[in-house]
Amino acid sequence: MLEGRSCVVSRVFGSSCQPESQCQWSFMTYPHNGGGGGGKHPLDGSDDDFRPFKSLKIAASESRQPTSHPQSDSDQAAGHSSDSDPLIDAIGRDMSINCLIRCSRSDYGSIASLNRSFRSLIRSGEIYKLRKQRGVVEHWVYFSCQLLEWEAFDPIRRRWMHLPTMTSNSECFSFMCSDKESLAVGTELLVFGKEVMNHVIYRYSILTNSWSTGMKMNAPRCLFGSASLREIAILAGGCDSSGNILSSAEMYNSETQTWVTLPSMNKPRKMCSAVFMDGKFYVIGGIGGSDNQPLTCGEEYDLEAKKWTEIPNMSPARSAAAREVEMPAAAEAPPLVAVVNDELYAADYADMEVRKYDKVRKSWFPVGKLPERAVSMNGWGLAFRACGDQLIVIGGPRTAGEGFIELNSWIPSGDGSPEWNLLARKQSVNFVYNCAVMGC
Repeated sequence: MLEGRSCVVSRVFGSSCQPESQCQWSFMTYPHNGGGGGGKHPLDGSDDDFRPFKSLKIAASESRQPTSHPQSDSDQAAGHSSDSDPLIDAIGRDMSINCLIRCSRSDYGSIASLNRSFRSLIRSGEIYKLRKQRGVVEHWVYFSCQLLEWEAFDPIRRRWMHLPTMTSNSECFSFMCSDKESLAVGTELLVFGKEVMNHVIYRYSILTNSWSTGMKMNAPRCLFGSASLREIAILAGGCDSSGNILSSAEMYNSETQTWVTLPSMNKPRKMCSAVFMDGKFYVIGGIGGSDNQPLTCGEEYDLEAKKWTEIPNMSPARSAAAREVEMPAAAEAPPLVAVVNDELYAADYADMEVRKYDKVRKSWFPVGKLPERAVSMNGWGLAFRACGDQLIVIGGPRTAGEGFIELNSWIPSGDGSPEWNLLARKQSVNFVYNCAVMGC
């Protein structure tokens, strides 16, 4: 984390905590080009050139500042942020905010260190609401290769950031050994696990660069399917503390931090996957029934009608290798699925293939190969995620201790074969335990 109370991102921006007179306006190096050519900044939400809009009111009372740190002279000189605060005197408030929302959020720690007005705009979360109004979204990949440790990767700047170590209590050993699920929603990263017999949720906020606990679902669970859409997320199925397989579902709103119970699915299932597609929520595959066998069906939840519909054969078929050796269903990872531009893709870890779902025929067909290092143990340790308009594959070492993982991306277009682009390689002796993508 940046040294100093006003900084909210990782040490990679440590040099940004300097006096206001010395700060560099890094966002000014990205001029907007409305012509649509190669000069257009990748964070632009539209081609409208800096159009004025009504600013959200930014509260900057003393209660927003950390009480453990005295107010600095520069804070006192900054005054209170309000609708009349120009932020950057020379260009005015609306133009200032239009500049800020086009900055990479990896720069927001530097910007927050300038004065109280900027800090309040960022740490209150108002800047992300304004970004959402203008359709400006950055997708970052968050993943864990070590227990209690998380990394963030910015695929635009290809920059790594290390998150603070997850806080834990005396029961952390049981949490580390438990099954864990992760989910990014709004400006939060949620990690679900168990401490002894109780389910626990760790919440990381990009606004404060810190972890917290205490959040409770209406029906705590593990081994569920989940997906997020802007500020909401839906979790369905899974197991309760007694191991019972669930059909229930819940929706979480990250802006209000509240949980709402949804109608139950038609079939209970665990170790399933989930996606949002065409504005609806889908649960795919999993294990269910009295004999704990793989489920080939999926279920669609219509958020407006509040109704579940079963869809036959929506789950990608089990690999031939798994069928030949009669591998137990629980030995395989949940279906590796992701949605890009409302098209559903799956990774077949055994045949090293990418498949695409035909929504008309309700069937899967192969489109090409996975990256060479997309290796796993029955699907475990391999991350397959949508990241904006691209698919991301994170593959771990072939053998324990080999030393690094790779991040590859592909932007699907039509029915063309995947052409994978190596984004980054990182030292790691472990597989990928958990992975989530946050867009805000």
